[in-house]
Amino acid sequence: MKHIFSGKRVLLCVGGGIAAYKTAEIVRRLSACGSDVQVAMTPAAREFLTPLTLQTLSRHRVAIDMFDGADEASIGHIAIADAADVVLVAPATADLIARMAQGMANDIVTAALLVTRAPVVVAPAMNSHMLSHPATVRNLEVLAGFGHRIVASDSGELACGYDGPGRLPDPETLLAEVAAALSPSDLGGVRVLVSAGPTREPLDPVRYLTNRSSGRMGYAVAAAAWRRGAEVTLVSGPTALATPRGVTRVDVETAAQMNDALRSRTAASELVVMVAAVADYRPASTASAKIKKKAGAGLTLVLEENADILAGLAKVPGSRVLVGFAAETDDVVGHAREKLTRKGLDLIVANDVTSPGAGFETETNAAVLVDRDGNQQEIGLIAKDELADRILDRAIALRGRRPRRR
Repeated sequence: MKHIFSGKRVLLCVGGGIAAYKTAEIVRRLSACGSDVQVAMTPAAREFLTPLTLQTLSRHRVAIDMFDGADEASIGHIAIADAADVVLVAPATADLIARMAQGMANDIVTAALLVTRAPVVVAPAMNSHMLSHPATVRNLEVLAGFGHRIVASDSGELACGYDGPGRLPDPETLLAEVAAALSPSDLGGVRVLVSAGPTREPLDPVRYLTNRSSGRMGYAVAAAAWRRGAEVTLVSGPTALATPRGVTRVDVETAAQMNDALRSRTAASELVVMVAAVADYRPASTASAKIKKKAGAGLTLVLEENADILAGLAKVPGSRVLVGFAAETDDVVGHAREKLTRKGLDLIVANDVTSPGAGFETETNAAVLVDRDGNQQEIGLIAKDELADRILDRAIALRGRRPRRR
């Protein structure tokens, strides 16, 4: 997600809870993504973590006191609020949430939060009973009404000895929420269906035919669609990847299972992105027991063709944008254009899987986007999550101009 954070100014407001110690890692992660992080701390927060720690990590003086002459010579709480592209409140304690809901400005954090017009992400962290108290529930509803993005607390063992909700989510979750706050909401409410990963076609109980797809590209598309407000379902072949935040995942193994999962969900989808590397063939028969090696004897496999999932999805009635992928080793654009036409697609993403840094099992990719109108866009080697946004940009541009499928 570095392309989202790079050059962005993040104001991190730290409340006075034990989870404040976790903000050091948040600052480190945001800075590593290229963000310019400014930290503001409530007086109570400084009882749990020294400003020097966060100052060292952020390379900025931490805003701690509205009555500090050095800070307020330029009306510091207004300056840091105006400069922010996004605000993250973590941990948001019950007290800080209450003061935010009441519009108080009795420290530099609450004053800055009243001034800022940037999107605000609120991550509550506190004792379980405090979190479920009607006053806290009401105050969080008030903040949601302000348009703030409320991140649900994690459950688990708390510092107070309780076991339940109230834990500050891990940095990965918080960064995903901040990235969503920084992203356009141009897919708000749109139902998006994505496929990802390889398929496995069993030969016997211990062996199967598959390919080198890691699933990273499809997972990146699903994550990017969620960041942009979509309701995302991800149909995934076997991968080692964690489910992207906010995404509903459906696990499958074989091409037939993937076909069934996608066909049953396509009619309700407005954008379908078929990234999965589906096996073209499967064994004509699957042995019920492990096939034994016979010395000096070869092994002949008889294969039969799997259904063409992508072409089948193009025939599902309704109005949607259908995006396919073409992993090629030669004449990349030529093969992609032929596949676009033959399968009735709106957009195809073609890439040379033999090119260094592109294709399977990498975190980067390079591609050529070809759409149904004949437009062609070449995208050089970039991170897969950035390419995912580029693909969605083009798919969104095609929405509304898609003839109804019959």
